[in-house]
Amino acid sequence: MKSRGAFAGIFASLLFAAALIGACGVLLESAWRAHGPVERYGAAAAVVTGPRSVVAEVKQLGDAPDEQSRPLTEQSRVPVGAADRLRAVPGVRGVVADVSFPVVLSSGRALTGHGWDSAVLRPYALSAGRAPGAADEVVVSRSAGVEVGATVDVQTNGTPRPYRVSGLVADGPGAAFFTPATAAALYGHPGQADALAVLGDADENALRKAVPGLDVATGAARGDVENPAVAAAAPDILEIGASLGGVAVMTAFVVVGGLVVLSVRERGREFAMLRAIGATPWQVRGQLVRETLKAGVPAALLGGALSLALGAAMHTAMVREDVLPDGFGLSLSPLPALAAIAITLLAAVGTGLVASLRLSRIRPVEALGEAAVESADLPRWRVITGVVFLVVGVNALGFSTASSGPAAVAAIGGLVMSLIVATAFLGPLLARYGGRVLGGAAQAVAPVTGRLARHGSAAAALRAGSIITPVALAVAFAGTQLFAQTTLVHATTAQAAAADRADQVVVSSGPGLPPDVAEAVRRAPGVTAATPVNRTTVVMKVRELGEETLTSLPARGVGASADATLDPGVTSGSLRNLRGNAVALGGDVAGGLHVGSSVPLWLGDGTRIDARVVAVYDRGLGLGDVLLPHDLVAAHTSTGLDDHILVRGKADLSAVTSAYTGVQAIDRDAYGASLSQEIRLQGFFNQIVVAAIGGFILIGVVTTLALATVARRRELRLLRLVGTTRRQVLRMLRLEAAIVLGTGIVIGTAIAAVTLMAFAMAVSGLPLPAISPAACAAIFLTVAVSGGAAILVPARAVLPRRTS
Repeated sequence: MKSRGAFAGIFASLLFAAALIGACGVLLESAWRAHGPVERYGAAAAVVTGPRSVVAEVKQLGDAPDEQSRPLTEQSRVPVGAADRLRAVPGVRGVVADVSFPVVLSSGRALTGHGWDSAVLRPYALSAGRAPGAADEVVVSRSAGVEVGATVDVQTNGTPRPYRVSGLVADGPGAAFFTPATAAALYGHPGQADALAVLGDADENALRKAVPGLDVATGAARGDVENPAVAAAAPDILEIGASLGGVAVMTAFVVVGGLVVLSVRERGREFAMLRAIGATPWQVRGQLVRETLKAGVPAALLGGALSLALGAAMHTAMVREDVLPDGFGLSLSPLPALAAIAITLLAAVGTGLVASLRLSRIRPVEALGEAAVESADLPRWRVITGVVFLVVGVNALGFSTASSGPAAVAAIGGLVMSLIVATAFLGPLLARYGGRVLGGAAQAVAPVTGRLARHGSAAAALRAGSIITPVALAVAFAGTQLFAQTTLVHATTAQAAAADRADQVVVSSGPGLPPDVAEAVRRAPGVTAATPVNRTTVVMKVRELGEETLTSLPARGVGASADATLDPGVTSGSLRNLRGNAVALGGDVAGGLHVGSSVPLWLGDGTRIDARVVAVYDRGLGLGDVLLPHDLVAAHTSTGLDDHILVRGKADLSAVTSAYTGVQAIDRDAYGASLSQEIRLQGFFNQIVVAAIGGFILIGVVTTLALATVARRRELRLLRLVGTTRRQVLRMLRLEAAIVLGTGIVIGTAIAAVTLMAFAMAVSGLPLPAISPAACAAIFLTVAVSGGAAILVPARAVLPRRTS
């Protein structure tokens, strides 16, 4: 039978593995099923909009062209004239041309403006007053804190104007309702609307036939029209979650596999006896599987149940930090838990069978001899497999340094796990080499106990190899994930600071800056240049190593004076030619494009343009990968508002900013600090999952080391019987722990260093990652202290105080 320590260790590791894998599954399922909540369109049977995604054919290396799609981040407008065709569909009782635009009250409260005819879609009920009947009247949500009859200043697309509050609606999503004519004027796009909401009970297919080329959303998909940010974020969360979920699965296999291997090796004599008395190899393996399942089944079931709570906690933390957009809901079903259970049991049984292959295959007459002496040689298949994974890791290293952008980031994860798996297969060889190097140092420090520690680590290289792997994994994973984020933040903020030539930045605490703020700033005395900047996302085919990928890229629309306030590090061309349908591209996405090339790209609302490349620049991380003319971007964003204005000249802008609500001028350092905080928040998703995986790895390290120490009880007692004092044995164990843990830490550090250098080369062009010495020391200290305690505490328990 298994020892209690082995059973408890395997049970704990399998439980945490199932919980971690299932939690990643919860995030994946939430992204897969993500839809914005249906609120304002609750009374609409269908919502008709323009296309909500871009679909295009891309070229694949050595394969047929593939069709890919990317969601749009901006509202795709629809012609109001299409409402007549919808009204002719049987079952349609009415069609509302819904418009939305940002509204800011004098109190600073941000609302969303609509025409009063859209109030029937939720429906909103008047709790006081009446509907707006004049151009200067407005109905607002009760939570806005104003009274019926009061006059409030309302800022939409210009300076605030006074409106009289004619009524209040019950609390809900903050809204401000104007007369339909006033709303259409404030919306600013004659003959267009954000959506056509269909009332009634019409057939969906009939609606699609009535408006070919437009998108008809029903059911939960109506929420994506209200909140495009949820649908836009879902593919990225899905991709990141799948990547981290894959890392979690690989981590579970490595950690649990090491524990099972140690457990099987501890029972080598028992297996040898079974073979000696005539048990067949499959009988031995069957017994191992049954006993593994005794720990695995309850651990996987309990971990699968806990995974749902852990996944929900991760989701809550990300919502609280605004990492996920508003309305990105949590999806809970048994599927992630079932997948976690299946993967966990597969890891336990699979690694157990692999670990038992050697002992179960030997001939009965040789069984006891094989069990008594641990072989110094690795099986050929294990060496070959380790070398294969090492080659895969080296190839991933070459790919990551030769590529850039998302492809390089994806290659980094493959690089880490490939090298870790190679370490798992080649661990005994690495342990033997580390024992020779660090063992010599230990013997020099303590000749007697150091010699014992050196021989002990060398004689049990297989056991030491199983210990080294989770230690190296802990250091490599923690170092890579922690410092990859700091490297990205450092590179982004450094590029943004180098690109910013402004003396001041005008920003808004609300949804954005009205378009006329830039002109008012430009006219202020002492201002030599003012560049309005509008952030958006564009979709473009990016070529990477011969293949095309349809990619969503961060973009900025910049005004005509961009060359005076921005220095994007132009390598060819000039920003002065950025007008009309021109585009400037970051070097990471330019691929084979050059100045004068024509490239198809889709603006935020899905409008396709054939853009002419007028410049290529280096600082894509700090400024975004695509720069476009400001007016072009503003015409194809949901609000048309500017994100900020870059100002040259130390003029007093208080007269301009005081004329608008929530507008202020800050210096470039304050703006840089806010940008840095925004970038750090974007990495919060990664940090949460990394914290969970890192905690699981640390638990695996402690459990593996404790189990390996308990398995040596006979050896430790024998040392006491031959005259070694208790103090000498404990000192030997401390030195042996230093040898084994030191080898694992060195290997993990080497993997992290190679990975981070490749990552830094991909994001900044220089192999210089941003590493904190204090954080490095904390990682090393945590692994060393927890590992040392996991060895010495069980050793004190099993080591006899007396020899008689």
